[in-house]
Amino acid sequence: MKKVTLKTRREKAILRRHPWIFSGAVESVTGDPNPGDVVEIHAADGRWLARGAYSPHSQIRIRVWTWNQEEEVDADFIQERMFHSIAARDEIGIPKSTNAFREVHGESDGIPGLIVDRYGDYRVVQFLSVGVERWKDDIIETLSSHGGCVGIYERSDVDVRALEGLEPRSGNLVGEEPPQRIQIHEGERRYLVDVRNGQKTGFFLDQRENRGLATNWIRGGDVLDCFCYSGGFTVSALGTGAERVTAVDQSKTALALAEENVRLNGFPVGKVEFLAEDVFQSLRKFRDRGRSFDAVILDPPKFAATTAQVDRAARGYKDVNLLAFKLLRVGGYLLTFSCSGGVTPQLFQKIVADAALDAGVDAVIVGWLSQGSDHPVKVYFPEGRYLKGLVCQIREK
Repeated sequence: MKKVTLKTRREKAILRRHPWIFSGAVESVTGDPNPGDVVEIHAADGRWLARGAYSPHSQIRIRVWTWNQEEEVDADFIQERMFHSIAARDEIGIPKSTNAFREVHGESDGIPGLIVDRYGDYRVVQFLSVGVERWKDDIIETLSSHGGCVGIYERSDVDVRALEGLEPRSGNLVGEEPPQRIQIHEGERRYLVDVRNGQKTGFFLDQRENRGLATNWIRGGDVLDCFCYSGGFTVSALGTGAERVTAVDQSKTALALAEENVRLNGFPVGKVEFLAEDVFQSLRKFRDRGRSFDAVILDPPKFAATTAQVDRAARGYKDVNLLAFKLLRVGGYLLTFSCSGGVTPQLFQKIVADAALDAGVDAVIVGWLSQGSDHPVKVYFPEGRYLKGLVCQIREK
């Protein structure tokens, strides 16, 4: 039997159904498990606790599959979990409003390390842990037989795989290779997505609901969209009557796609200034020139990939929010986000508060934002809420 025994009094998190066991909690390993093998997890007193995937190279040494001792982890188990996850999106009606959404969201859907995103007739998958890599063929077979997609494309080309001892991989897995651009829709808005080369699996699907909610605070005027990527929030701002949008991103490729998306939705491209610049440098330049805006959107990439990087990330978040506060007019709104899992909602709010204080503004929080409902958060797994957003209004300067 392949078995992991925990140190004394280190079973509390597992009893509370947290799906991760870190290397520091492990007392002994027996049975010589290979990466991705299913292991039995026992407390120091011998009690059976759970069954999970073993990852000898990762600080997250085990990702739990099940807390039910009668439940075997096999191909049928994986298939059932996936069917349940996909059906959950139908139950809450997501496919009625969009053809682009997340079908499997890792730990929160009971399949640790697996991401499945749907873009129209195509699926894009990411295998982020050795546990799901072990069941890759069964996962692809299940996806191929369910849901009517014409192709499955892999985007496991992310840094986190290195922590699991895995090489990056990308390419077509099944069926038709996706075109250079896939057109998706979110309500009446349309977007072109590059699933083969774009960030994440091609688009920021987790911001879909926030792009819709942005209309509550962006109602015209002069808008600054930072880290704009392919223009999701830029299109939203134009849809609410923004007179001018300044869209900043370091990637010229992303800005070219953003311009395509502005045109696709029938908005005048002349209303948008596209700047291929470092956002921090742009914000300082705007500050020095005395520019101001009615709304600023900050949707930066992940500043902290691990908890060890949180302090550095906090400095980056404070700097960018401080500069944004300085650029806002009285009455203006800041929509600011963090997608760093190690930065908790409480820490992020403190960072934003400190930035407002140093900027010399009186600000109030008028909205709390998070990832969409197709990116669920299991109640036992707070780390699943990786996307945090605040909407702040400037009352005084």
